[in-house]
Amino acid sequence: MSTQKNKIRLGISHGDPNGIGYETILKALDDPRMPDLFTAVVYGSGKVANFYRKTLEESGRGNFSFQRIDGADDARDGAVNLVNVVGEEFHPEPGKSTAEAGAAAFAALEAAVRDLREGDIDALVTAPIDKHAIQSPDFSFPGHTEYLEASLGHDDDEDGEPAKALMVMATADGLRVALATTHKPIAEIPGALSKELIVEKLEAFDLSLKRDFGVHAPRIAVLSLNPHAGEQGLLGKEESEIIAPAIAEAREKRIQAFGPYAADGFFGAGHHKHFDGILAMYHDQGLAPFKALAMDAGVNVTAGLPYVRTSPDHGTGYDIAGKGEASEASMRNAMYMALDILRNRSRYEEATSNPLRKLYHNKGKDSDI
Repeated sequence: MSTQKNKIRLGISHGDPNGIGYETILKALDDPRMPDLFTAVVYGSGKVANFYRKTLEESGRGNFSFQRIDGADDARDGAVNLVNVVGEEFHPEPGKSTAEAGAAAFAALEAAVRDLREGDIDALVTAPIDKHAIQSPDFSFPGHTEYLEASLGHDDDEDGEPAKALMVMATADGLRVALATTHKPIAEIPGALSKELIVEKLEAFDLSLKRDFGVHAPRIAVLSLNPHAGEQGLLGKEESEIIAPAIAEAREKRIQAFGPYAADGFFGAGHHKHFDGILAMYHDQGLAPFKALAMDAGVNVTAGLPYVRTSPDHGTGYDIAGKGEASEASMRNAMYMALDILRNRSRYEEATSNPLRKLYHNKGKDSDI
């Protein structure tokens, strides 16, 4: 582990090298303000990075040189550092889903997670992966969130239980949507929901809102599973048998949870503006309205783990890969949010690490015990 660091070291895994990951990374890091905020450590391929940099030459974007380093320990402040983890035999094919690109994506992710775990980088930003192409004997997960939970969710609690990841989609202006279930087929969702699961997610979300986002007393809206919140059992009983009891139990734990709210009109009516966070029951229930409201501004945050990881809220963008058309806004916001979460966590830990000193009145004077 490195012992001397002047700035936050932000690790960035290159994602699927046939997608728009490199373009968004190059464009985001081309901002001259970035080196003042953090030291970038990109995990990927110098050859592939140069390939995509050439596609941006006409627009004048990504006009900087990478500092090639052997590991994060060698990262130099003020430079865009690159750890080469992909062999020279790999050739990018923009827009194509290939096993070779999937292997390159995993190589970068694995190296970055190892350095995050060792403390050689302070936070991780992941460019999008192709969830099918990355599958292998070494990666058999539905997505980043599940892999990170398995890799980083070590014993972090007093009772020795592994930390559980919570997928949160967030914007800088306060829209935050968490998921009770993540990458799961629709047919399996009703069976996956339980009162215990929802309470667990509400506890994790409540803590994340306080620790990661600096919300003092968060208010959380909980969406229903069925149309019209089950219509008093006519359209489903999950609301009355699972979701409402989970909300009641969470409130007993002093979590300000409300609902369940019918999901169809919740965002359209602007109800999300009255809450600090929204817990959706499944992936598309939360992400479809979130991306409609905040596609370029959105960030995927992995909460619940002892490490900070963020990602753009879009996919590989194969249809525009290599064309210079991809927006770097979500990638830039993911970088900014990783820094914000690091700072918020530091403040939270400082504020909660020591109990408030007790005072007693002694002969008309307040004294410390």
